Amino acid sequence: MEYKSPVYSVISVPIEKIKPNTYNPNAVAPPEMKLLYESIKEDGYTMPIVCYYSRENDIYVIVDGFHRYRIMLDHSDIYEREKGMLPVSVIRKPIDQRMASTIRHNRARGSHNVDLMSNIVKELQEMGRSDAWISKHLGMDRDEILRLKQVTGLMTMFKDVKFGKAWQPAEEDKNL
Repeated sequence: MEYKSPVYSVISVPIEKIKPNTYNPNAVAPPEMKLLYESIKEDGYTMPIVCYYSRENDIYVIVDGFHRYRIMLDHSDIYEREKGMLPVSVIRKPIDQRMASTIRHNRARGSHNVDLMSNIVKELQEMGRSDAWISKHLGMDRDEILRLKQVTGLMTMFKDVKFGKAWQPAEEDKNL
């Protein structure tokens, strides 16, 4: 079967069936949110919200597009004009892949909240993802992963790491 990008199958979904994910570390400052509102007001929705469809809950969980979603929730003029419907493209991936997708989308555009980003690294590690996997899928180098691990606490992040004994303290010089 030939691959078809999700954007070629955009659907219209009532905003009430769309829910934010619990892990998005992206933050948008008030001036940019105002600009996003103006953009949507003037140009309409030009990009779909990227979601995962949860059959068991019959909801669409946002992977990318949270702030476009917020604009409709916060602005009745947009909600009314769009009749409460948002354009959605659906991806079908497990949670770790969705987290990675969120980060890739965000990193291509802007900045992240360090604490939330650290929590994602921690959650992925708890799911059994290695530093190499995190590096490859989130576009981070090993130093960045280490810094993020330090934010959430070294003890829990390194509990299963075996350390070598490369350093030995020198004996005290008795003449000092």
